[in-house]
Amino acid sequence: MYKERIRLPRLLDKVVSADTAAGLIRDGMTVGMSGFTRAGDCKEVPFALARRAASEPLRITLMTGASLGNDIDKVLAQADVIARRLPFQSDETLRRKINAGEVMFIDQHLSETVEQLRSGQIAPVDVAVVEAVAITEQGGIVPSTSVGNSASFAMLARKVIVEINLNMPLGLEGFHDIYFPVQRPYRQPIPLISAEQRIGLPYIPIDPEKIAAIVITGKDDSPSSALPPDEGTRQIAGHLSEFLGREVRAGRLSPSLQPLQAGIGTISNAVLHGLIDSPFHDLKMYSEVLQDSTIELLDSGRLTFASASSVTLSRPVYQHFLANLERYRSRLVLRPQEISNHPEILRRLGLITINTALECDIYGNVNSTHVGGTHMMNGIGGSGDFARNAHLSVFVTKSVAKGGDISSIVPMVSHVDHTEHDVDVIVTEHGLADLRGLAPRERARQVIDNCADPAYRDVLNNYFRRASRLGGQTPHLLEEALSWHVRYRDQRTMRESVPHEAMAA
Repeated sequence: MYKERIRLPRLLDKVVSADTAAGLIRDGMTVGMSGFTRAGDCKEVPFALARRAASEPLRITLMTGASLGNDIDKVLAQADVIARRLPFQSDETLRRKINAGEVMFIDQHLSETVEQLRSGQIAPVDVAVVEAVAITEQGGIVPSTSVGNSASFAMLARKVIVEINLNMPLGLEGFHDIYFPVQRPYRQPIPLISAEQRIGLPYIPIDPEKIAAIVITGKDDSPSSALPPDEGTRQIAGHLSEFLGREVRAGRLSPSLQPLQAGIGTISNAVLHGLIDSPFHDLKMYSEVLQDSTIELLDSGRLTFASASSVTLSRPVYQHFLANLERYRSRLVLRPQEISNHPEILRRLGLITINTALECDIYGNVNSTHVGGTHMMNGIGGSGDFARNAHLSVFVTKSVAKGGDISSIVPMVSHVDHTEHDVDVIVTEHGLADLRGLAPRERARQVIDNCADPAYRDVLNNYFRRASRLGGQTPHLLEEALSWHVRYRDQRTMRESVPHEAMAA
């Protein structure tokens, strides 16, 4: 069956076992693997590497597009294969090793990895491992459910291993638009002016002589871990929909809004889901990940076109999507992540971006990555690419976590990924703070009154009043600014963060 997928006959001799292919990867190498938010990851070679590591020294630098599925990061971390990892991950086992200092993790904006590779600022890729549905007559690689950094890894690597996944239908061919910016200083503007436009090729064009091995696989992508909407996320979606409606009535947006972007995860997915029952129509997306809500919006007729770098879906929606590819062929495109996340294009298209915060402070600074300012969760991903270049930069979060012991609205964030200058709107289940055109003291009033949980609102107001008496453009009590995080570290709660006598002051 696989022979119809390998259309360049001389490459049929390259078909080998995963263990044989993995033998091309040696200790100390830099390996670029396909995979972006659980989609389109390699499903055999990583496990062959883990098996080898049990009997010989084998530690690599692992680059991907974003997170991997099928427990790949977990298995490689447990086998001690990963010495260095970039630019994003979401595995609990790997996260523990990162926070213990056993794996060096480079947290990057997702648009930057390939730029640094192309210009030689980071170590070159020795071997690329790319999942595909087919290899063309010219030796081009047809990706599966993601592009991510796969195209550039394959172009830049010395050797390429292709995993042909027979579980991925050939109908995926034609969904991809592979385009590479020209090397600086000769680069021209990227000629993309609308979400639905195609500017590249439907395959990764490489010299077929670089294909050193082909492995035949037959496994599905891991399903999305996003949870279905709940009461809190529905309230967040409602607040945002009302806000966008006001923008339309004020003439600042049309009923078709601007192209939408939503980060990966439960809250962002739920917020987009809420648009199904909104008054908006003829919507478009220019995002990095398409989740269940995207397919539901396409099926509802609210969304007319979606562009991204991967498709990451729950099991039933994944099966529905693959079984109905022709239905989506003219309404969906997958691009390299340096194009899906490229600042030039994002600013040109004028996106409404919706990303998730771990915590926000009263002035609008956002922490997306570090728990308690020290421990990495997943990484910044594409949120920075989109937030800084958006028409409207929205961050969403539930107001509390851990049963109310953590407030997501704090006096000062413990780590800053997105400064107040890149944040236009903050939304929780309690309300929405529109921070555009406001000075820091005005922003604080909006964030506290509209977004904070009532259990923490008085304490935040007290902090802000006392800080304001000391003056400053952005008032803070330095002795207390991070005391909420210290209290949670020591007592596992942020409650009663300010002494009672201070509350009465």
